[in-house]
Amino acid sequence: MPPLPSLPSTAHAWGATGLAALLILAGPAAEAAEQVVFVSGAFRRSIPVADLERLARTGEAVGLLGDALRLGGKDPAEVGRLLNHRVTLPLALTTRLLSTRFGESALERLSGILYPLRAPQVGMVALRSATILGIESGSGTLSAVGFLRAYPNEEVAINLPALQSALAGLSGMGHVVKEFLESDLGSNLERMQEPGPPASP
Repeated sequence: MPPLPSLPSTAHAWGATGLAALLILAGPAAEAAEQVVFVSGAFRRSIPVADLERLARTGEAVGLLGDALRLGGKDPAEVGRLLNHRVTLPLALTTRLLSTRFGESALERLSGILYPLRAPQVGMVALRSATILGIESGSGTLSAVGFLRAYPNEEVAINLPALQSALAGLSGMGHVVKEFLESDLGSNLERMQEPGPPASP
């Protein structure tokens, strides 16, 4: 196997400029995601990351998360195990991969699905930062909870239509995931009523 190429100079640029811009936009107190916001047009529903962490830690779902899982007939303990599932990712190799053309393309696509709610233009930077910092804090592994803990913005948005569209294109599993999004978590969140005035588009 040939040695990996050294990082190009552009691989360091995001750390000097993009990350600085992200931190400025996120605000000085934003060190990790606090809310996961599901977005579909004008519709928005937020789930506290603390509730996801509680689910991962105890298998107990509370609040809006509990309601959505209950309506969808999903076992909270199983979802908690999925949130805790760790994938082994070598830090140095992953960092280099994210700086390649393939990595940049993957980040660009993902940043249309998952991005800082109030700063979508720095979605790629946020994804890269959360991945690298999450792997580092996880000692070479990354879980969904670890990723959120490392995400450098208080509100991480998940664009439900973009997610559904992307997953529907996956060979073999697309229709399964599409049906899940339509019948369970996505639509259940839309049926939930939150107190207060509706969010503006």
